[in-house]
Amino acid sequence: MTHSDPIADYLTRIRNAQMAGHRMVEIPLSGIKKTITEILYDHGYIFRYKVEEDNGPQGIIKIALKYDRESKEPAIRELGRLSKPGLRKYAKVDEIPRIINGLGICLVSTSQGVMTDKEARAKKLGGELVCYVY
Repeated sequence: MTHSDPIADYLTRIRNAQMAGHRMVEIPLSGIKKTITEILYDHGYIFRYKVEEDNGPQGIIKIALKYDRESKEPAIRELGRLSKPGLRKYAKVDEIPRIINGLGICLVSTSQGVMTDKEARAKKLGGELVCYVY
């Protein structure tokens, strides 16, 4: 199965797994998906993850999704793609959007790799707006 947008596929798999109430989701491995997963983990949006590079030709990332103990609500309320293969969205450092006044994160693909909007602003880097999470 070929995907023209592997990042949109990645986000959709997480959204679908959460809507179905799954604890785990498996996603084909790539460098950018691994970086996005690390950022989601560092910011507390996912419970844990495991990269299995020897699994198949591509490898997979196993992500354990995070839910609230009481309400069973997913930790990720919304996950959206900003830049698409058909319409790339780039922003200068002062144009990077703040997701719900800084409560959410916007992932930016810069010349120094994928990072959060806060890191990109601190390093004074603009780049391609990958996705947002809150």
